[in-house]
Amino acid sequence: MKKLYKLFTAAFLVLFVSTTLAQSKVQKPLESSLLWEVSGKGLTKPSFLFGTIHMICSPDFIMTEQAKNAFAKTDKLTLEIDMSDPEQMTAMQKMAMGDKPLSETLTATEYARLDAIVQKHAGISVKQLDSFSLVTVMSVLSSRSFGCTDLKFYEMEFIEMAKNSKKPVSGLETVQDQIALFQEGISTKDILEMMEAADNEVTKKMVEIYKKQNLQELFALTTDEKMMTAEARKLMLDNRNIKWLEVMPAMMKKESVFFAVGAAHLPGQNGVIELLRKAGYTVKAVKK
Repeated sequence: MKKLYKLFTAAFLVLFVSTTLAQSKVQKPLESSLLWEVSGKGLTKPSFLFGTIHMICSPDFIMTEQAKNAFAKTDKLTLEIDMSDPEQMTAMQKMAMGDKPLSETLTATEYARLDAIVQKHAGISVKQLDSFSLVTVMSVLSSRSFGCTDLKFYEMEFIEMAKNSKKPVSGLETVQDQIALFQEGISTKDILEMMEAADNEVTKKMVEIYKKQNLQELFALTTDEKMMTAEARKLMLDNRNIKWLEVMPAMMKKESVFFAVGAAHLPGQNGVIELLRKAGYTVKAVKK
């Protein structure tokens, strides 16, 4: 069960890696790098941005020496949510379970549709997942699309590194914030359509692009309208980035921070990199 809760949050976050193709066409393509240094605007020490894929099969996991060195230079680790916080983990566990069984919250047509999806992608009946929330079911299917059982989680790896080096850990938002945005932006119909659109080959391609550290390609791959509506993208990606920029400057002014967030939060006109540049910071790729 504990592993499922981790899959829930990790896979849940993987889905929020999209924005409009128009944005990427207008902007100058970013250099291929998962690691970015943030300096200037009175910062006494640089901070760093690292784009994660949240979960990945162990053989595909990469952690460059540049990333390790940047992490060592910083004073604090900040993730999207602080998964080292017991209160956040408890909230995650609570939200993984539905208030009511899916068989009671979905219509008969929706439940049958979900059963067909679960049978196709997981080989089990939806009745076995009836007590979970629809988001949790989606997350379970997402984790299955990687085609392995030895998944590694970047957030957990960074938390372990922080623990070993006695660095504090914080979050840019809470589990409650994420769930609220998800519920506001995506309907049951949207979620079912996203699950139907799930494809192991797309996941495989996404991993290949991630390993090349090509944010622009990853950005384009995950922009398919079948994955997220325009309104949902605004709520789940752009608005979250903007809210993060309300707190990141004060954090970086106080101390050097290693920010590890979903890779597709970084590019785009409303991506973290561009928003920081607009705010007056120098943001440059740390080449592999």
